[in-house]
Amino acid sequence: MQSALVIIPTYNEAENLAPITAAVLAAEPRVDILVVDDNSPDGTGDLADALAKKEPRIRVLHRQKKEGLGKAYLHAFRWALDEGYQYVLEMDADFSHDPRYLPRLLDEAMGGTDLVLGSRYVEGGGTVNWGPARRAISRGGSLYARSILGVQIRDLTGGFKCFRRAVLEAIDLGGVKSSGYAFQIELTYRALKAGFQIKEVPIVFEDRRVGQSKMSRKIFLEALTMVWKLKLSV
Repeated sequence: MQSALVIIPTYNEAENLAPITAAVLAAEPRVDILVVDDNSPDGTGDLADALAKKEPRIRVLHRQKKEGLGKAYLHAFRWALDEGYQYVLEMDADFSHDPRYLPRLLDEAMGGTDLVLGSRYVEGGGTVNWGPARRAISRGGSLYARSILGVQIRDLTGGFKCFRRAVLEAIDLGGVKSSGYAFQIELTYRALKAGFQIKEVPIVFEDRRVGQSKMSRKIFLEALTMVWKLKLSV
């Protein structure tokens, strides 16, 4: 078993799963992969099982229903801790997070940084194939959260991360309430409040190649309200 684990949550990602897992394994030989599938109706879970049979570095967790990104990650975090992994990475299945950045994230964490964030909004970072409206919403959302929470992290909503084991052990995972993209804000904020060192490294985020975005109005509104709850409770 490797000491580092890349968690890839999936829901209807059958077209992306084989290419993304192959790209991850090729880009970073020090990691295993955990696919966390929420009972995808397109057969993503069955495909994950088939890939795992051929490749010992791929593992699969099957969940009974779609409950949101946060629930999937929390399930996977507990599994990773139980299995003894020292470094736990998050990334999307749709190639919006380029596997070529994995070595940089992992090297930073192995060098002592507690939580490494792949950031679109530091020097050298950016986005590709986004329209003006999406750029404004994303940047505005990060600014909104940063202002309310009083933190300096520029990309609070990003989901390309590497945690050292100690961070996940210290955070009260059972107390995490967010289920959508607010989950990313909440985990980073909890790590900051617990006194852990966080560093942003630049990435270029590219819009998904195939499939449909999981963003919804409900997820967006959750993120707007959750920052106030975090400000008052954490």
